Amino acid sequence: MKINTLLYSAAAVMALSACSSDGELDISSGVGVNVTRSGCPIVAIPDGTGDITIFDPVNSTDSRAIDITANVTNLRSNCNSEGEQIYTEATFEVRGRRADANGARSITLPYFSTIVQGGNTVISKSLGQVTLNFADGELRASANGKAAGYVNGEAARLSEDVIEKLTRKRKASDIDAAIDPLSDPATRSVVLRSTFELLVGFQLTEDQLKYNATR
Repeated sequence: MKINTLLYSAAAVMALSACSSDGELDISSGVGVNVTRSGCPIVAIPDGTGDITIFDPVNSTDSRAIDITANVTNLRSNCNSEGEQIYTEATFEVRGRRADANGARSITLPYFSTIVQGGNTVISKSLGQVTLNFADGELRASANGKAAGYVNGEAARLSEDVIEKLTRKRKASDIDAAIDPLSDPATRSVVLRSTFELLVGFQLTEDQLKYNATR
């Protein structure tokens, strides 16, 4: 799995949208953005990695050969945004379905957790496993997984001058009243560099990635 290539577009979009989604336009006393952004990383599932399909036989992609499908859901996180190292822990659920309910069966699925800075720089990556245990006669099974990572606190926090640019109240008569602070390339670059993501998904093969992208 080419994690750098896969994560770039998804992480970059999330990084650039973080400040606009975390703030709201304040029009009661001039124009400004009330930024509630913290140093905690954004936790998300990159496109194309939240589902896995296993075929029998394995070299088939025919719908009639689908053996097991599973997806990552209920992704939640807790974060300690104080201190030199920001620790984030994410929990999630994997829900699976099999085509044949006969007999008890277990299957172990690999997943990755990656800390990405600025949309395209992988800081760390780790692999884990989650096991689905299907009871005899049951088509569905679920299991819980966990991912975690550390982010440098100083790198994740915006400086006071950048915060001032983003949150400064503007009157309608001001020349820059209608200008988005993030339209300034320097400010946008600083915000992007200080934005981190904890990304979680299935560790897919090239064929599985291709199937998810084209199905």
